[in-house]
Amino acid sequence: MPCNSCSASGNGCSAPSLRLINGSAKQTSVDYFSSFDLPEGQQPFGIVEVMFKNGRKDFFRNTNRVRLDSGDYAAVEASPGHDIGLITLTGESARQQLIKRNIPADSPDLKIIYRKAHDNDIRKWMQAKEREPGALAKAREIAASMNLQMKISDVEFQGDNNKTTIYFTADGRVDFRELIRALATEFRVRIEMRQVGLRQEAGRLGGIGDCGRELCCSTWLTDFKAVSTTVARNQRLSINPEKLTGQCGKLKCCLNYELDFYTETLAEFPDTGTPLQTQKGDAYHQKTDVFRKMVWYGYRDSSEVPALLTLQRIKEIIEMNRQGQKPPELKEEAHKSESAPAIPRDTLLQDSVSRFDNKLNRDKNRSGHQHKRKHGH
Repeated sequence: MPCNSCSASGNGCSAPSLRLINGSAKQTSVDYFSSFDLPEGQQPFGIVEVMFKNGRKDFFRNTNRVRLDSGDYAAVEASPGHDIGLITLTGESARQQLIKRNIPADSPDLKIIYRKAHDNDIRKWMQAKEREPGALAKAREIAASMNLQMKISDVEFQGDNNKTTIYFTADGRVDFRELIRALATEFRVRIEMRQVGLRQEAGRLGGIGDCGRELCCSTWLTDFKAVSTTVARNQRLSINPEKLTGQCGKLKCCLNYELDFYTETLAEFPDTGTPLQTQKGDAYHQKTDVFRKMVWYGYRDSSEVPALLTLQRIKEIIEMNRQGQKPPELKEEAHKSESAPAIPRDTLLQDSVSRFDNKLNRDKNRSGHQHKRKHGH
C-alpha cells in the first residue's frame, strides 16, 4: 500500500504494508463518504479513526486541520510521546462511527493528531516493530523464570520506540511489579501491562477455525457477546466441549449467529413434552427438524420407526385431542412427500472422486495430440 505522506525515493515508498499494522488480518473500515465533496463553506469533521496493530482502533481530534485521507499514516498523541497509525475513516464516516460507539464528539478523552508521518517517523516505527518478535520471546522467558501464572500473548512497541505494551492472559490476579522492572531494564523503555480476555487474545493472534476460514474475531468481529450452553441447547446441539469450543477455549462466537432464527422458529412448535394421543396410544416427541418444520413422534416401548409429521399436522392432532378426538395412528398420517428427495444415480456418478482423474487423463491426451499435430507426427 503506498503511503500518501512519504516522498518517493530510489527504493520506493518507505511506508510499511497494511499487514504490519494489521497483524491479525482484521478488515479495515470502508470510508464510503470519502468520494463526496462537502457543501460550500462546510468544514470537514474534525475527528478521524486511526488503526494500530492487530486491528486496534481509536479516534483522534484533528485540531491542527491537517489534510488527512484514508490510507495516510499519521503521528498521533500517545502517553508519553507519539505513536504511528493508519487513517481508516475521515469526515462523515468517522462521525457515524462515533455515534455507533456512543462516543461524544466533545469528549475530553480524545487525543490529537500531530502530523502526517514523515519518512523518519516511519523508519523509526519500523525499527520498533522489528524488535517485537525478540521482545516477545524474552518477556515470556523472564515471566517463566519468575514462575508467574500468566501467558504473555503479544508485545507492541509504540511508534516512537519509547514505550512497550505487554498483552497477557491470566486466570486470576498476578503481581507483575517485579516483572515490569525486569522488562524495563531489558528493553530500556517504559512498560505497560495490559490483561486481555481469551477471546480478545484469539482475535489478536488470529488462526483458522473448524470451518476452514480465518477466525471471525481476527477478521471482522469487534463486539464479543456472551455465549452460554443455553444457546447450544436452543439449537438442539449436543453439549460436546470439543466441538463447541473455539481456539480461545470458550464457546464459539458463531453459536450466536443463528440463535435468533432458532428462537423465532421454535416458538411456532408446540411443547415437546405434550404427547399426541392416538387410538393406538400416546406418541412422544423424538426429534425436531427446525428447517423443514417437521417432527418425529414415536410410541414408547415400540419397535416401529417414529413417524415424521409436519408442524401443521401436529397442531391438528393437538386440537383434535382437546376436543376429545383421537386419530387412528400416526404412521398413517405421516407426510412422506415432505421427506428429502432421493438423489439420482446419475448425480452420484457425476460426484465420484475419480472424475478428476478422468478429466486429467483427457487433458493429457488432448495436449499430446496437439503436440503431435504441431510437429507433423
